Amino acid sequence: MIKTTLFKQFAAGIIVATMLTGCAMQGNNPQPNSDNTGMSKTQQGALIGGILGAVIGASTKGSSKGKRAVIGGAIGAAIGGGIGYSMDQQAKEVANKLETNVNNNPNAAMNPDNDLIVSNTDKYVKIMLRDSMVFETNSAIPTQEASRKIAKIADVLKSYPNTLVQVVGFTDSRGSYEYNQKLSEQRATNVGNTIYNSGISNQVFSKGCSFNKPIAPNTTAQNMGLNRRVEIYLYPNQQSIVDACIQ
Repeated sequence: MIKTTLFKQFAAGIIVATMLTGCAMQGNNPQPNSDNTGMSKTQQGALIGGILGAVIGASTKGSSKGKRAVIGGAIGAAIGGGIGYSMDQQAKEVANKLETNVNNNPNAAMNPDNDLIVSNTDKYVKIMLRDSMVFETNSAIPTQEASRKIAKIADVLKSYPNTLVQVVGFTDSRGSYEYNQKLSEQRATNVGNTIYNSGISNQVFSKGCSFNKPIAPNTTAQNMGLNRRVEIYLYPNQQSIVDACIQ
């Protein structure tokens, strides 16, 4: 009896979440920024939020569990969908400012011609900048052209003052780990300062990852060029923050 009741409550949450995302899901073609499920990040956030909300709602005290599951599912779906929409929207606005498109292809970073990539998940927006585009050789100071691009990112952030910003630096494997750790931290800090000094009120953090999490094996000059990069993460809240050095 208990298992049947919990299943009904769980199903109720899924139904509510699906109803809240159903209008956007009509049609045969996946929406932009969707993965192979055919669902956009907004829809995924709503569905996940609805399921979690239903479970939480069913476990709280009050009127009938079925009713609480439906209410919890509706609230959770609205919150989850709102976060997903915010990340989708910020990714599109950043890409437009930088005169590019949102590119969620996981292999995009392997293309050396892509010196700037804007992508997003349901938890964050990521802007990847190749070191060769941002810094002169052996320098940790952004070039004037790079500073202009970074300022465009800051322009978008002015509309999203609650977005948390994390700037992460990566190097190739030449030299010691300690040397590259310091270099990656310096580059991340300087890019973060450029963002912060653009007049935004967002919290900005920086982090160096040395030569951790390479895009490609550090076996050729081209691969090393792929690995030297700065990644800017935009988060809706602290719960969404990931360890960019390993994830």
